Amino acid sequence: MSSQQRAIAFLGTGLMGAPMVRRLLDAGFAVTAWNRDIAKAEALRADGADVAETPASAVEGASVVFTMLTDGNAVGDVLFSQGVAQALAPGAVVIDCSSITPEAARDHAARLSKRGVRHLDAPVSGGVVGASAGTLAIMAGGSADVVDALSDVFSALGRVTHVGPSGTGQLAKLGNQQIVAITIGAVAEAMMLVEAGGGSAEAFRRAIRGGFAESRILEIHGQRMVERDFGGAGPSKLQLKDLNNIVAEAKSLALTLPLTEAVRAEFAAFVEDGHGDTDHSGLLLQLERKSGRGGGDS
Repeated sequence: MSSQQRAIAFLGTGLMGAPMVRRLLDAGFAVTAWNRDIAKAEALRADGADVAETPASAVEGASVVFTMLTDGNAVGDVLFSQGVAQALAPGAVVIDCSSITPEAARDHAARLSKRGVRHLDAPVSGGVVGASAGTLAIMAGGSADVVDALSDVFSALGRVTHVGPSGTGQLAKLGNQQIVAITIGAVAEAMMLVEAGGGSAEAFRRAIRGGFAESRILEIHGQRMVERDFGGAGPSKLQLKDLNNIVAEAKSLALTLPLTEAVRAEFAAFVEDGHGDTDHSGLLLQLERKSGRGGGDS
């Protein structure tokens, strides 16, 4: 099926959803957008999107439905309490790009399957920059055949990898978030160590670029730490949500993850201290405060 024949509904056009909708529109797909705050969906009209007042009306006639919502409860509410599942035609595909628990993803897939609707849990990594550039890393759980059949849709957004059955896309995203959170903590602590001994954090970051410590976290989040310009691109409250899900999933699998649990505790304290909307690179402030070395708001 070509892009001209596919009708796509996109539910949740916030920080990540809006640029993803624009990528799909640029690729030639017809997209109907819905968001709880209708103004965020209306902003996409200028880019060529249709706008629906309810999620159920948005998916009418759609063969592909994306969800990019806050958490599993929000996804379940939209799918099963606000009429989306009932409005979908058999054979339609729901692609959930939200970060939710693997258990919730498997539950949604099973419930949709009873209606003849296919489901992929396909969370993404790459942030707003990746969403805008169409370079997202997309981790898909579900049927490999469905992933392959939607290659034209995914290619507009980034690079998709089929990870395994339902729920494994979310497991991969949790693993990604583990690495992100722990690496943010490692970069922050290393900068604190260098500065405490009289060195320059900015020079330290430049010195180790290209070595074994190189990473996107060092490149982007490390620069935010040097500039002490944290903003809210990756809210710490969402990082904490993911870390809580990781710890819960590990418990269900009888795993002990000491590094993850340690960084989760620091993010919990950071959010509790009023920094839920601060970018997760701002964990530096929490670690500085704990060490008695400043940590004031930027």
